[in-house]
Amino acid sequence: STWGHFSDSLFMAAEGARKPVVLVTGGTGLVGHGIRLAVEEEGGEPREEWYYAGSRDADLRSLESTRALFERVRPTHVIHLAANVGGLFKNMRQPVEMFKDNMSINNSVFEIALEFKVKKVVSCLSTCIFPDGLSLLTEDMVHNGPPHFSNEGYAYAKRMLDVMSRLYSKSQTETLFTTIIPTNVYGPHDNYSVTDGHVVPAMIHRAKLAKDEGAAQFVVWGTGQPLRQFIYSVDLGKLLLWVLREYNDPSPITLSVPEEDEITIADVARTILDAIGFTGELVFDTTKASGQHKKTASNAKLMATHGPFAFTKFKAGIEASVAWFLANYETARK
Repeated sequence: STWGHFSDSLFMAAEGARKPVVLVTGGTGLVGHGIRLAVEEEGGEPREEWYYAGSRDADLRSLESTRALFERVRPTHVIHLAANVGGLFKNMRQPVEMFKDNMSINNSVFEIALEFKVKKVVSCLSTCIFPDGLSLLTEDMVHNGPPHFSNEGYAYAKRMLDVMSRLYSKSQTETLFTTIIPTNVYGPHDNYSVTDGHVVPAMIHRAKLAKDEGAAQFVVWGTGQPLRQFIYSVDLGKLLLWVLREYNDPSPITLSVPEEDEITIADVARTILDAIGFTGELVFDTTKASGQHKKTASNAKLMATHGPFAFTKFKAGIEASVAWFLANYETARK
């Protein structure tokens, strides 16, 4: 393979050498907590030292601030999750900010990772960056056409993470840069903002409010017909541990439930309302935008490379997410 110079396990440490030190940027959010829970689930002494950095620890748009973070942590490996993210409506309101911030963040992390001779950087892409209108998404299609108009600022910045990972990996032998493409992630510790949150956490929050107010109806924007794949944050955490330890190829890999686990937004709403215990009527406001109808991601590469994986069932994942939100309502991001 062209990437033979990265093929030895990057976790082979010399006798007496310290454990790998993993810096997780954007590590205080949904996916960072998914990784933390996955590491805890492994039990025993963690195989790595883990640092979960949030926006308070560094402004990754700044090279100097990023360098200071790396000085403190001295990572051997980086899982790069940090991004300026938001749902459909934030992306439509702030396209320039979404583009500029994400380009700056990614540039800082890559430059400083090289400077500190980090062994491996795993960065996070998103299925929303794929060309619009494809029915089945595979990793080699990322650049085959423009993204959906609603999030082009974010999407083009994220697409550059793939380009940068391949170019940086090719240009030197010290650091392997690679990327993952998760589908829609949900789970505990999400951002439950009704205006800027993603569909599941925003809907969980709205459902709680509707139940508390004794509302007769729960309104979902759009038709409820779009299909989505949802991956539970702890499942994604487990798969990220595998990518970090075992996957040594710069090309992207999709981390997703299979196509047959796709679910309509209407079913998402019903599952959430059941978990919250809302008994009113579910209504669809078809005057509002629905987003893309279908953007199924193939997990064939994951299945071929990793082998079978026991994904958490959507109902069980939603029940756990709702229970966490209700237990942590005062302190949850919202």
